[in-house]
Amino acid sequence: MSLTFFDECRKLTDLLEVQEQEHITKAAELVAEGIMNGGVTQAFGSGHSYAGALEISGRAGGLIPSKTIMDPAGGMYEQFEGVGKMLGHKMMIAPNDVFFLISNSGRNPMSIELAEIIKEHGNKLIVVTALDVSKKSSSRHSNGKMLYEYADVVLDNHSIEGDAALSVAGLTTKVCGTSSFAATLLLQQTMYQAFELMIKRDFVPPVYKSANIDGGMEYNLTIEKQYADRIFHI
Repeated sequence: MSLTFFDECRKLTDLLEVQEQEHITKAAELVAEGIMNGGVTQAFGSGHSYAGALEISGRAGGLIPSKTIMDPAGGMYEQFEGVGKMLGHKMMIAPNDVFFLISNSGRNPMSIELAEIIKEHGNKLIVVTALDVSKKSSSRHSNGKMLYEYADVVLDNHSIEGDAALSVAGLTTKVCGTSSFAATLLLQQTMYQAFELMIKRDFVPPVYKSANIDGGMEYNLTIEKQYADRIFHI
């Protein structure tokens, strides 16, 4: 049996490495500056894009001053105007916070409204999306805008229309979306370069240790106390 998805991901990895390197570097700079100036990273993804937000929030090897913006409905209402405004109303936004919004299509009102609120506050915004697909799509928001138009930096996942990339004989629809895999590569590389930048500038970033290694939980709890008023709220 062929490992077709592995092959597809190898091609995508090579493409991202060439095409997105400059954008990753810019995004890493924003993250480093935000953290060194007392901000936290906040990440949001609706539906399956939530997996990308989890990649850089509250996990071993990631920033302690980080959090996901949680959608209680799990993306059920992402296509309806006003829902993003209600969720955004509950967000805690501080001046140096850096935001990641992850949306493959970038066309749904929920993420667009969150982007509007973030930019109204003057915060930096990194968007992960399928840029070519998004540019060819129409917005579902009455303002006519797409998510990428609000971004300070766009990380293009280079997914195809519909996300699913592979064909299987006997099926009329494609299978195996690549956007989650691409988001992981883009986001984790961004964070790695942000860590490097902070160390070069004599700032030691607060990073989670695994709770499954001896002393990891105690270490994390001690540092979390410094950020508890920021990272344990929506």
